[in-house]
Amino acid sequence: MIDATRGIEAQDLNIYSLIQKNKKGIVVCVNKWDLVENKTNQDIKAFESAIRERLAPFTDFPIIFTSAVTKQRIFKVVETALHVYENKNKKVPTAQLNDKFLPLIENYPPPAWKGKYIKIKYCTQLPNTQIPTFVFFANLPQYVKEPYRRFLENKLREWWDFEGTPVQLFIRAK
Repeated sequence: MIDATRGIEAQDLNIYSLIQKNKKGIVVCVNKWDLVENKTNQDIKAFESAIRERLAPFTDFPIIFTSAVTKQRIFKVVETALHVYENKNKKVPTAQLNDKFLPLIENYPPPAWKGKYIKIKYCTQLPNTQIPTFVFFANLPQYVKEPYRRFLENKLREWWDFEGTPVQLFIRAK
């Protein structure tokens, strides 16, 4: 919960780092929204982008502007928290993962490393994990770099709704 009149403070960042370290889902609530004078769409977008910028690199989380005094959007916070919880427990069938990712990986393969071409052949979601965890099986997993992992994670978030919850990606030898 962030105070709309003060913005993000050091304690908010400490709480956010604990959330990330413990791999929890997140819903950002901006409280005291009734005290803010400028509530145009442009101001809201600027406020949201400032929050996402401060909490980067993980920026796929919902932001809700609330007021405890006027009870504005307090039920939406609970609904959104339940939605994030459902996202955290979501299971994606292996067939759907492979149907979406294998053509994408074929069209946009990982960059070659020292003349060696990386081939990702198969992907699946691990069962019984604390957060959604996906494994991609490749011939040379040690050469898949972080930008390509982020590309895969962004496509995963685009195709299946994992808003508000962290996602783990592993690339292993097949």
